[in-house]
Amino acid sequence: MDFKKLLTGTIASAVTTYLLGWLIFGVLLMDFINDHSGMAGKLSKAEPTQLYLILGNLIMGLMVTYIFIKSNISSMVGGFMYGGIIGLLMSAGSNCITYSTTIAISKTGMAADVIGTTVLFAVSGAVVGMVLGMGKKAVA
Repeated sequence: MDFKKLLTGTIASAVTTYLLGWLIFGVLLMDFINDHSGMAGKLSKAEPTQLYLILGNLIMGLMVTYIFIKSNISSMVGGFMYGGIIGLLMSAGSNCITYSTTIAISKTGMAADVIGTTVLFAVSGAVVGMVLGMGKKAVA
């Protein structure tokens, strides 16, 4: 496995998900999701713990990049499609389990999180696909 591609894709994905995650979940959907939390009420911290936020984005970026390298995905379009599928399946599964086992989220909040995560991973996947495709010779 090309370690340089793995590292570059991981960092590109982590930066993308960190910034886009802030936009989607920290600005656009924050009030909506807080207003549609479960019976437990608002659970968000006033300020996230940055170390673990960065670590989580790096781990997710590593996962996406690893899957893309193993699946030979190296284009923006392919990355967008498969990143979206990964985000949709991962967030839908996780949110269903959370909804089933806790009072932390409502069905409406769950749907918003799934949509936001799907968009987040689709865009991040496009970036990783583009990075992995850099330096490839064009087929004539």
